[in-house]
Formats: sequence, structure tokens, C-alpha cells
Amino acid sequence: MTASSPSLLQRLKRLSLVTQIIIGLLAGIALALVAPEVAKSTAFIGKVFVSALKAVAPILVFVLVMASIANHKHGQETHIRPILFLYLLGTFAAAVVAVVASMMFPSSLVLATHDVAVTAPGGISEVLQSLLLSVVDNPVSALMNANFIGILAWAIGMGVAIRHAGDTTREVLGDLSNGVTLIVRLVIRFAPLGIFGLVASTLATSGFGALIGYAHLLAVLLGCMLFVALVMNPVIVFWKLRRNPYPLVIMCLRESGITAFFTRSSAANIPVNLELSKRLGLHEDTYSVSIPLGATINMAGAAITITVLTLAAVHTLGIAVDIPTAILLSVVAAICACGASGVAGGSLLLIPLACSLFGIPSEIAMQVVAVGFIIGVLQDSAETALNSSTDVLFTAAACLGEEEKAQRLA
Repeated sequence: MTASSPSLLQRLKRLSLVTQIIIGLLAGIALALVAPEVAKSTAFIGKVFVSALKAVAPILVFVLVMASIANHKHGQETHIRPILFLYLLGTFAAAVVAVVASMMFPSSLVLATHDVAVTAPGGISEVLQSLLLSVVDNPVSALMNANFIGILAWAIGMGVAIRHAGDTTREVLGDLSNGVTLIVRLVIRFAPLGIFGLVASTLATSGFGALIGYAHLLAVLLGCMLFVALVMNPVIVFWKLRRNPYPLVIMCLRESGITAFFTRSSAANIPVNLELSKRLGLHEDTYSVSIPLGATINMAGAAITITVLTLAAVHTLGIAVDIPTAILLSVVAAICACGASGVAGGSLLLIPLACSLFGIPSEIAMQVVAVGFIIGVLQDSAETALNSSTDVLFTAAACLGEEEKAQRLA
């Protein structure tokens, strides 16, 4: 007797997760085109998936970082320092790309500027104060509000303290970390269904009609992000690894960037990046810290968004600005953006700060923020995809580069 052929569901389960996500993406697009009203009802599925990721991410980061530090053996090599350097280098490179593109292809916005006096309010100190308060936040509050800066601070502190505890305590912490990781894997298995709901409901509700009026601005924004993802980042990775960077770049964009594009949250994509880092064979003590850290400080996409939108306002108002000043603006704003990162639209909150450095008042700056939310259907999705995929890319590049360097010296 011949064996029965596998069912459609069984065939889908045998496919890779990325292939399943692509199928969910195409199915969402088809449903939005064929039955928009039905597609709108799938928003709940997407919300459940994103909420599950956001729910598990804070406790995952807290437990994983604490367990990694507590079980870290003396003399064991980690590569956090070169990863931090790549994060800063990548953000600065993205800022430069955004400045050059904004100068070459200046964008104009429709802003209500009558009866508005241009003054220069301060703002950077307030953002830095907020950042410091996030570090010393109550640990329960940090976990409840997904304040990853505070979570990292407490996890590192607890991890260092538990290093002096008994072996049994550290083993329990390691088992707890494994348990949380298993829950994360279960959540990620539902990514294709979640992406289907997000795509179908977003296209059916928003469509792309509202984006036509901002086609030039979007072209500059998305062009910068594509250039950084496909040219600038590969150059940085090649400098670190001295070999063809594109297999690693494409893998990170495909397996991290796709989910980040639709969840629109670096925090929600942390579990996805941790799972990818494990599959790449990276050192757990390194990526368990660098991935959540990257979700808060690796802000290449934010640097592009803040720079392009702010310089669009500057061009609209006819304010003269030189390139060094524009680069300084984007770097300062991107560094400060770590206080507003990890959530959808987080970089837009820094536009008033960036505009204030050019003497543009909040009345006009908030209009620029409104423009950002209008184009956020694509802008924020592309920004998050760039930010989150780069977290894994630079972590992998630094780890592999340092390991190869050690092998050459051995």
C-alpha cells in the first residue's frame, strides 16, 4: 500500500521559516487587493503576534543577559567593544549618506509658517537627562514599560552580583534562560501568520494613496536606507572580514529585516535576532548583550530619518546650512534617539530636537513629525528593517572577524 501524500499543511511546515513568511506576505497582499473589508479584520492577528513579541522581549533580554554574565567564565573572550565601534561607525556613515542625499536632492514640505517666530530653544540636555533616568529606572517599571536601557542596566548589575553565587544558583538561572528561549521560538513560529495579518490589514486600511504627495521625500529616505543596507554596510563588513560580505548581508536582511519591516519595532524583533545569532553560531555571551543593546543604540535608520526630514524642513524654510553642521546634527540626534528607540515611530520623536538646533520652533517641527507619520507606512518599516538587521550583521561581523584574527595569531 502506497503512503498517503502529505497534506498542504504538512508541506508548509516543512518549508523554511523565511519561505513561510514570504508566503504569508504574498497572501496578505492578495487578500487586501481581493477583499479589503475582510483584510481589515485580520489586524487582530497581526496585533496578537506583535504583542506576543513585545511581551516576551523584555523578560528574555533581562534573563538572557543576566544568565550570560552570571555564567561568564574568567578569561572568556567577548567582542562587545568591536561591535560597539561598528554600531557607531554604521550610524555615522548613515548620517553622512543622508546629508549628501539631502543636499543633492533637496525636498520641500508644505508647512504653515505664517506668524511663527524662529527662535532657538534648547533640548539636548533634556533628552540626555531622560536617558540617564531610564538607566536608573525601577526594574519592575523597566520590564513593564519595555525600557530596554533600564533592563540592560539591571540585568548587567544582577549578572555581576550572581557571578559570586553558588553553582546551583547559576545553573537555575541558565535553565530559566533556556526556558524563556523556548517560549520565544514558539512565538517566532507564528511569524508567517502574524505577517499575513499585518500586511493585509495595513494595505487594506492605509493603501499607498496618501504616499503619492510625498513621493520625492520617500524616494530620498528609502534610497538612503537601501544605499546603506546594500552598499555602505557591506563595505564596513568587508573592511572587518576581508571577504565577500553579501552572503551575510543578504541573510540578515532576509531573516531579520523582513520581520522587522512589518512589526516596525526593534524591541519586538529582538527575539528574532537572538534566534538568528544562535543559528549563525555566534558566541552567546556576546550576542545576548549586543542584540538588545543594538536595539537601543544602533540607529542608522533613525539617523537617516531625522536628517532627511529635518533638512527638508530647513530647505523649505530657506535656512542656510553647511555639510559639517548637518552631519553634526544627525549624529547628535541619532545618539539621543536611543532614548526613544525600540517603538514604532520612535525616531520621529527626535525631529523637534533636531529642528531646534537650526532654530526651527516646535510649531513647525511638529508639522514635520506629522509628515513623518503620514509616510510612516513605508518610512518606519524600512527604518526598523535597517536598524534591526544591522544589529545582527555587525554582531556577526565583529564576532567572526575577531575569531579569524585570533586564529591567525595562534
